[in-house]
Amino acid sequence: MKRRALISVSDKSGITDFARGLEELGYEIISTGGTFQVLQEAGVTVKPVSQVTGFPEILDGRVKTLHPNIHGGILARRIPGHLQELDANQIGLIDVVVVNLYPFKETISHKDVTLEEAIENIDIGGPAMVRAAAKNYRDVVIVVKPEFYNQVLLELQKGGTFNPDLRMRLARVAFSHTATYDLMIAGYLDRITGEQFPEQFMLAGEKVYPLRYGENPHQQACFYRDLMPGSAKGLADAAQLNGKELSYNNIIDAEAAWELAKELPPAACVIIKHTNPCGVAIGERSDLVFEKAFAADPISAFGGVIAFNQAVDLAAARKMAEHFIEVVIAPGYDREALDLLRHKKNLRLLELPLVFSRELQVKSVAGGILVQEKDQIELQQEHLEVVTRAQPTREEMQQLLLAQIIVKHVKSNGIVVARDNVTLGIGAGQMNRVGAARLALVLEQYAGGVMASDAFFPFADTVELAAAKGIKAIIQPGGSIRDEEVIEACNRHGLSMVFTGIRHFKH
Repeated sequence: MKRRALISVSDKSGITDFARGLEELGYEIISTGGTFQVLQEAGVTVKPVSQVTGFPEILDGRVKTLHPNIHGGILARRIPGHLQELDANQIGLIDVVVVNLYPFKETISHKDVTLEEAIENIDIGGPAMVRAAAKNYRDVVIVVKPEFYNQVLLELQKGGTFNPDLRMRLARVAFSHTATYDLMIAGYLDRITGEQFPEQFMLAGEKVYPLRYGENPHQQACFYRDLMPGSAKGLADAAQLNGKELSYNNIIDAEAAWELAKELPPAACVIIKHTNPCGVAIGERSDLVFEKAFAADPISAFGGVIAFNQAVDLAAARKMAEHFIEVVIAPGYDREALDLLRHKKNLRLLELPLVFSRELQVKSVAGGILVQEKDQIELQQEHLEVVTRAQPTREEMQQLLLAQIIVKHVKSNGIVVARDNVTLGIGAGQMNRVGAARLALVLEQYAGGVMASDAFFPFADTVELAAAKGIKAIIQPGGSIRDEEVIEACNRHGLSMVFTGIRHFKH
């Protein structure tokens, strides 16, 4: 019985060479629509699917392969009973199925795409053929990605038994292909109907690259790109301009640095160590803000991850070249800056546009998934309430708002001390707030500085500590049952205090 291959692809890269290879091996080629035309024009002998089904393509191409002559040929096992049924019904076997699906993802990525356009790019016959061939993978070779064409041809050229491990891999990839396709459709419909938390929460990821290890060398890990509709450009899409591949911890720290840098006015420099900021500064020149941010905590900044929210220039590159840095991420690099930094072979340089997104955050727990909106609430003037007799000066208010942005990105319990557009101290991840304040106030350089807290003060002890260190103003959510006690402590020491009414826990 003549071997047959069915080819119907949206992504036509490499398909003519693959079809020629099959033809040279004696396969009869069956095809549909645009694929048929491409193969015929390339000189491949190809039979239209309508000759196999005995039925024309109808409904603007919506129905062409949904027919027993196609699915019987794909799904039949090579056992006597099935082969006798095919023979009785004059259905030929199909041994190779080469299908990839309508470009739904590409269609919905267009800014002005309509629901009708999206619906017309929902493939029906393609997934049915892919799933049928993958189900019958022991007898049918299913190919959904051009990257497998050469490997499949080489295996077919050997003759004899097709490698069973490769058959299984092709089937696994095929089911992943159709599953991801359906997830994108469901995700798109959820998005356009405003369903943020649907009954079934779905994720689809595409492997970017395997990581050498996870948080620690004994943990395996891999980096995936989010494929779900509406997902924003992120680190998986960053252009890496220098250095070796990112590690698991590099990626986590780069994300923390980038998310904070995006919230700050330019020019800003953020230095992250173990997901917490250790130095943050804003100003007019990238080289000066880097210098200030690094000087805020040079011990912690050693081997840190750095983010800028404007292009890195030569002056900033020269300053950074003096230090050991793991990763730099920025929206761009001047040519001279890039040339200089590339002399540090292990320094990872990432370039990523400043894109603001409101996508969801996902964390896994044993047996479950936690999903939440990002903490991106914008602090409005009406949120602010000065609750003390002393009023913050205009400059103090500017510094309070800067510190308040930064403390959002500090692990709870978090305290940030700032002055002159740079952090003076950061206390992160403590079990109590006064402990976080003590870490943020370990030096003797805080006179005239301001303090921000990610949550309310349960006691007045943090105010007493701040006053002893020369802090002049504090910003915090408020809401403690001891707010009056805390306010009275501020009044006694002449501090101003601003309530925001908004908590910023970060776990």
